[in-house]
Amino acid sequence: MSGRRHEAIVIGASAGALEALSLILPALPADFPLPIFVVVHVPPDKRSILSELFRAKCAIDVQEAEDKEPIKAGTAFFAPPGYHLLVEDTNSLSLSTEEPIMFSRPSIDILFETAADVYGSKLIAIVLTGANYDGAAGLRAVVEAGGTGLVQNPREAFASAMPEAAIAACPDVKVMSLAEIAEYLKKV
Repeated sequence: MSGRRHEAIVIGASAGALEALSLILPALPADFPLPIFVVVHVPPDKRSILSELFRAKCAIDVQEAEDKEPIKAGTAFFAPPGYHLLVEDTNSLSLSTEEPIMFSRPSIDILFETAADVYGSKLIAIVLTGANYDGAAGLRAVVEAGGTGLVQNPREAFASAMPEAAIAACPDVKVMSLAEIAEYLKKV
């Protein structure tokens, strides 16, 4: 573990994710120092083009996560459709086809909980727009491990259910606009 205050970021989003992430990830500089793990609810039977879209927009490296992949700083790893994304340790990721959580695979909760186990107080977890409650329990796990929780302001979210559930689960998290989240991350 480094001497940094933060060592990794997890982001969860669903309905409206493309627009929300488009205001955060492209704002990060090429020398951004942390790995970012992203779960977006996408249909399991469709190929995701999220990593391709964001690779074209971002200064940081963007890729779809692979099983047993080494974690690299300054890289955004998107969970592939139909797989849970798990953080195994500070050096590697894994993929799982275990049962969906809240009808979702990938599950935001699973990513957040496994990352909280690995990074503890050095993790930033961000819940963005979405139409279900995935992410609320995972955000609580991050906050209970001493990590930082950020939630998109539900009033500006495309779908407010996910941010509202996250705030209900963790009333003391920072509620921010997308622009404020991007600025916060640029200072980590």
